[in-house]
Amino acid sequence: MNRGFTAQHLKKIDRSGMVDLLMEFPLQCQVALRLAQKQKISLPAQAFTKIVFVGQGGSAIGADLVRSFLYFQSKIPVFVVREYELPAYVDARTLVFILSYSGNTEETLSAYAHARKRKATVNVVSSGGILKEYALRDKVCYIQIPAGLPPRTTIGYLSIIPLYILSRIGVIKNITQEVDAMVKVLEDLKRTTLGPSVGMRDNTAKSVAGALYNKFAFIYSHSIHFDTCVVRLRSQICENAKALSNSNFFPELNHNEIVGWDNPKKLILHCVAVILRDTTMHAQVAKRMDITAKIIRAEGVRVIEVWSHGKRLLSRIFSLIYIGDFISYYLAILYGVDPTPVERITYLKQALAKQG
Repeated sequence: MNRGFTAQHLKKIDRSGMVDLLMEFPLQCQVALRLAQKQKISLPAQAFTKIVFVGQGGSAIGADLVRSFLYFQSKIPVFVVREYELPAYVDARTLVFILSYSGNTEETLSAYAHARKRKATVNVVSSGGILKEYALRDKVCYIQIPAGLPPRTTIGYLSIIPLYILSRIGVIKNITQEVDAMVKVLEDLKRTTLGPSVGMRDNTAKSVAGALYNKFAFIYSHSIHFDTCVVRLRSQICENAKALSNSNFFPELNHNEIVGWDNPKKLILHCVAVILRDTTMHAQVAKRMDITAKIIRAEGVRVIEVWSHGKRLLSRIFSLIYIGDFISYYLAILYGVDPTPVERITYLKQALAKQG
């Protein structure tokens, strides 16, 4: 197993250099904060009754992170929409964030038009594309982020920028210290626990990836704050490792899915449960996690617990996302697939374009 993670082997499989983007991620978060701080923002929070994020795939996961982080902080309801059309509640008193890394995502472009028609206040974050043309034409707030990256690697830009804007208009308190603390946590994780130079014994991500190799992963966590971490890991396993997994959340899964850990017997023996944990979760949820792990282990299934790092909430959320990103990366290496290309997504977009 250790031979599979040598620098030479990583370079051979990771031909597009995904590991470099992972190692640079803490820096991306710092750059994102600086970009947000340069923006001129003069929108009173009192003007809005709703906050809506619009995006797809790697661009929408940043919106999920913001929603999760704001769970107990924002008195204004926050929604994430992944559709061509916007729900009826979007109106002139809605603050809409349009997130599209490429700026060319067709669902997001359609939703942008809907937001403009409803006279919502629109903020756009992208690296360019058609969306930039629309934003400049319509003179809406536009924030450009660096181009040339796989969208799923830009979660720092697509979460920290909106968070900072929301802090500037008074929805939440200033997040600068939160981001600074989070960056330090990620840098420490990279150096001591996750990076390629860290051996298998001390590397959480390599260890978990080894356990998931040729297994079907069930990824669980608390639905408050950490649902995004679960969805992110599932998506990263799909896109990076080109593998399937399942996700669900406490406490809801204790009212249905827990019963399913019985059949089919042959499949269950090839499963692994990964529970993302945090010391500040609701006490009853923590108990549920303990009992659920015991139930699953009784079926002969391995249960892996991955704990968050850091004292502040943003640090703890991002730490689980960062650990998960490295897990999916090392799993891709074990499967012998380049993590970066997503050929089926590219094919689907091209097929849609041909059909008009």
